[in-house]
Amino acid sequence: MIDYNRLEFLNGKVKSNTATASEKDEYMLLLYKNNSITKNQYDKYLEDKSSPSVIGAAITIGGILLLGYIIDKLTSKS
Repeated sequence: MIDYNRLEFLNGKVKSNTATASEKDEYMLLLYKNNSITKNQYDKYLEDKSSPSVIGAAITIGGILLLGYIIDKLTSKS
């Protein structure tokens, strides 16, 4: 199960371009382990960690995961 608090923290740092290299690595690994990105996407990240297209896609995917989590929490309280 994914740690949404950690995902939110790392997503914010990656999005604001303040994440360290290890935080970016952790973020991408979190997405990969959650099956949110493919092995091919994860491997592309590992090959070129500065690729704006790979990082941008990961930020979008992470944001969608967080949005789904928030919607689930709001609807389950009703």
